[in-house]
Amino acid sequence: MGLVKMKELLNQASENNRAVGAFSVGNLEMVKGAVKAAEDMNASIILQIAEVRLPHSPLSLMGPMMVEAARHSKVDIAVHLDHGKTIQVLKQALDYGFTSVMIDCSHLSFEENMAETLEAVNLARVYGATVEAELGLVGGSEDGSTDGGIRCTNPEDARIFCERTGVDALAVAIGNAHGNYPVAPRLAFDVLEAIDQKIDVPLVLHGGTGITPEDFRKAIGLGIRKINIATASFDSLTKEAEKYLESEGKHDYFGLNEAMVRGVYENVKQHIRIFQCVEPLT
Repeated sequence: MGLVKMKELLNQASENNRAVGAFSVGNLEMVKGAVKAAEDMNASIILQIAEVRLPHSPLSLMGPMMVEAARHSKVDIAVHLDHGKTIQVLKQALDYGFTSVMIDCSHLSFEENMAETLEAVNLARVYGATVEAELGLVGGSEDGSTDGGIRCTNPEDARIFCERTGVDALAVAIGNAHGNYPVAPRLAFDVLEAIDQKIDVPLVLHGGTGITPEDFRKAIGLGIRKINIATASFDSLTKEAEKYLESEGKHDYFGLNEAMVRGVYENVKQHIRIFQCVEPLT
């Protein structure tokens, strides 16, 4: 138990037809809440942070904390850099002990995406780390600052991409988007099924916040092995903090700390129940 490679968790998920929850964190409270939920549920998870979040949550502070939390956990946890944009930041994460990195060049041309991804794969192999890439265009961005629209992943392109780059996981675009959905998304399950039939690489679903439990499990049945949750955790933390500060009585940092941990804890537990596919949906 402790820090593991993400590839190990994805392989286990494939064997059991489940998905691993990849939970974005931005501070101590989020790390504590996510790890406590995983331990209480006896479930493996992925702790991750996106490169775009680093101005608020510096990698030099978050990286060692995330890695140490995983090392001392009672369950298997992988530590992942989400939506890495530059090789430089990928290397920094790997030097801190991250067991997985994502290179996101989905905004580039197909050939340019493959070239950048191959460079990331070659770097990560030196560290024995897992590599995730993205093909197609998932809506929005991790911080909500940009939105280039949604472009579904082409199944045949996915096959060629995975064969030529050797990536360990592929994030696909099937109508999903980052952030809060204004209306419930309509996922293109036919596209997902076609991708799953063409490649053996574990598939990743970004933009998990707001997708229904039923759609999560349908996606898992069609090859999704990693599901990213970010906005829901940030929102849950904020709501619990607001609730605490609006309550009667004396307020201090320690009570606020516990409220933020609790907010993330409950959100992570809720999603683990869905992704593990061991409990009926109610």
